[in-house]
Amino acid sequence: MSDIDNANIPPCPECGSEYTYESGTSIICPMCGYEWVPGEAESEAAASLVKDAVGNVLADGDSVSIIKSLKVKGGSDIKIGTKVTGIRLLAEPVNGHDIEAKVLGAGQMYLKSSVVKKV
Repeated sequence: MSDIDNANIPPCPECGSEYTYESGTSIICPMCGYEWVPGEAESEAAASLVKDAVGNVLADGDSVSIIKSLKVKGGSDIKIGTKVTGIRLLAEPVNGHDIEAKVLGAGQMYLKSSVVKKV
């Protein structure tokens, strides 16, 4: 028998889903496919969790919209409501920016998760 009680299986550290299940010594998330061994990487995964301005967990490939007008050096401003598809989360934030994305009309740039909302 395993060390984990079925009623106490933790939610997925990657996407936050509560539909996780146990498979041998691992726990698997059917929503995002993440698999982990309890106690090994939980603190590392929780620290790397990126959330948008309203608390939704972001993942690579998500679509977001800009919730605040952004001034861009050397380019035109980005307006509220601009949709950005296919974001990529950065392993190491760059000057507080934790998302890399191609914004239509502005090109490739870094964004802060605090100015986007998951669509």
